[in-house]
Amino acid sequence: MKSSEIKEFSDHFSAFETEAENHLNTYKEILSDEENCSEGEKLTRRGEIRKDLALFRELRGKMALFITRTRVSCDEVETRIKEAEKQEKKGKRKFRLIPPAPTNAEVDLAEKKTRHFAQGITFYKLFWIFFIGCFVGVLVELLWCFATHGYFESRAGLVYGPFNLVYGFGALALTFVLYRLRNHSWFYSFVGGAVIGSVVEYLCSWIQELIFGSTSWDYSNLPGNLNGRICLLYSAFWGILGVMWIKDLYPRFAKLILKIPNRVGKPVTWVLLVFMVVNTAVSGLAVLRWSERIGGKEAANAYEEWMDRHFSDERLKKIYANMDFSAGD
Repeated sequence: MKSSEIKEFSDHFSAFETEAENHLNTYKEILSDEENCSEGEKLTRRGEIRKDLALFRELRGKMALFITRTRVSCDEVETRIKEAEKQEKKGKRKFRLIPPAPTNAEVDLAEKKTRHFAQGITFYKLFWIFFIGCFVGVLVELLWCFATHGYFESRAGLVYGPFNLVYGFGALALTFVLYRLRNHSWFYSFVGGAVIGSVVEYLCSWIQELIFGSTSWDYSNLPGNLNGRICLLYSAFWGILGVMWIKDLYPRFAKLILKIPNRVGKPVTWVLLVFMVVNTAVSGLAVLRWSERIGGKEAANAYEEWMDRHFSDERLKKIYANMDFSAGD
């Protein structure tokens, strides 16, 4: 559509808007002058007006949908222009350790063209984001621990594999909330990331202490903390992560998910889902039995004996290196 066609459409719309307003004003006049009308005439007029109002309401709904779709599409096109300009500026640099991330617009277009099984924000896309987040979060924490302390220490949250549900739920929540803001200013992503990340972190800490009587982090010594579960500093980190996530990391992971063939994507998703559910259940039972042993409870049946043999204190201490049960005292 050319600029002249868009202007012509705008002119026609303005004329239609004026005509529609005139019709509605006419209906108001008709309804205010019913004193000399018979009951039959009143019923006929009102019936005709109601039919027209129904058509107006239907048109209003279509126009509202058009406005919403146009607003989203305009934001995406504007974002594509900005991201293309940003990529061009990056391309002028001679040295780049990390290749530029694909744009959200590029990923959206690729998903639509291939009719990918994890297109947009669906159950399949969210699960893969959750699964990748569980793994990548542990990897980043391991590297951070080595960089700051000079040694590797487990940051896993499950007994089988390098996975941590906190990072997975964090990635899931950031994606679910910030996806609609992916084509807007970084400020919205920062605020959204700070709020969502803090809520996830607080809930995970509270649930862990409620069920197991333990904690894995404590910010009580930092200013602006809330019950030691969250603090302003780490909320700001979550905000920065929110910007990095939706502007850079999410499109990278979404492009990675795009490489999963449609014919295997759904069945593999369900297999991994079952694995994560079982892994989570076994991990929870193992930690629960661990807390009972710390409390002095001896194994009273075959199940508890099996748990003690397979998930000993020594093994769980290696997996949950920072878990502290003094919170339940």
